[in-house]
Amino acid sequence: MIKNKIDQIILNYLEDTISEKEIFLLKEWLKDEGNQAYFEEFIELKYLVNTKVAIDHKASLERVKATINPPKKRFKSPVLKYAVAASIVLLVSLSILLPKKDRTNNSVSNEFNNHIEIGSPKATLTLGDGSTVVLGKGKTFQNESVTSNGEEIVYKSKGEMATQRANITYNYLSIPRSGLFKVQLPDGTNVWLNSESKLKYPERFISGEDRIVELLYGEAYFEVSPSTEHDGAKFKVISPQQTVEVLGTEFNIKAYKGERSIYTTLVEGKVEIRTEHHETILSPSHQAVISTDRDEIEVRSVGDVYDEISWRDGTFSFKGKTLKEIMSAMSRWYNIDIIFENKDLEDIKFIGVFRKNQNIEHILLTIKNTHFINAYEIRDNQIIVK
Repeated sequence: MIKNKIDQIILNYLEDTISEKEIFLLKEWLKDEGNQAYFEEFIELKYLVNTKVAIDHKASLERVKATINPPKKRFKSPVLKYAVAASIVLLVSLSILLPKKDRTNNSVSNEFNNHIEIGSPKATLTLGDGSTVVLGKGKTFQNESVTSNGEEIVYKSKGEMATQRANITYNYLSIPRSGLFKVQLPDGTNVWLNSESKLKYPERFISGEDRIVELLYGEAYFEVSPSTEHDGAKFKVISPQQTVEVLGTEFNIKAYKGERSIYTTLVEGKVEIRTEHHETILSPSHQAVISTDRDEIEVRSVGDVYDEISWRDGTFSFKGKTLKEIMSAMSRWYNIDIIFENKDLEDIKFIGVFRKNQNIEHILLTIKNTHFINAYEIRDNQIIVK
């Protein structure tokens, strides 16, 4: 292939403007080991000037797949270009383009000698009579109103509405650290719950009244069954300091205990957000931010909503997040405590994408290779960042 032509194809790949035909040509070209070396040299010497580079062979796999064959238009997202503070760190996934045997020695092994377990589907369901059921992968459960395959629970009363409030009982779904779970509510609404979250909802909604659930704390992604299917009944989510009212939409609420802000991100449709003294209407790809110490609503554009909801698809997508925010997310997923020995590191911004099924040391080594942290130490159930 002509050198100038391959240079342009590589640039298109890095800038997320590559065509399907060019991806095919790039894959074929990279089957040659000499071309692989040129590919890395091009990145280091021609694309990233005066920057430090970390190579991560798996980080962007799903996002590249989504770019080539997007399952839904709203998840279209940029590929492979990230930054750390004022520098650029490119997490290049050669394994996306190469067969496993062709990977270079830059890869970081995913086999590490530590006891930290990767998160998995798990939850505790509290029923109306106060009894609890432990849910998780490989465990099934069924009663007259709900069934679970170990990764999600589905309520059987879809389409049935209670006629009196006295007939309503509430369930609670609690997700521990290192867990996540999905629930399909009685009206057909789908809710994905992230680690360390808790949702309260009725076993059946009341005919003629708003469908109301409460996100007591944590993070949840809602795919709401439209009001047109329920005699116009609106859907509302009550969470700390706010009420979100929807007609039929998809959105994410992040309201963790101990964090300074509550984030509501709209993917599709329209939602109205109300606090005690303020209200606003969100449009898609916008986010409402409410500070926990004052009753104000800030609305901002998020550009690519995938960065806010990627956790639902098993991905950490950090865009301009501080190391403190990143470590908080990993702390919940891996059920560990993370301590910054050097507090100045907490505010450094890092952008990158990692699969949540990776060993945590894979992620820590990638961040360490950017030279913005000097070292880390795993001690019992703690990680000390130095």
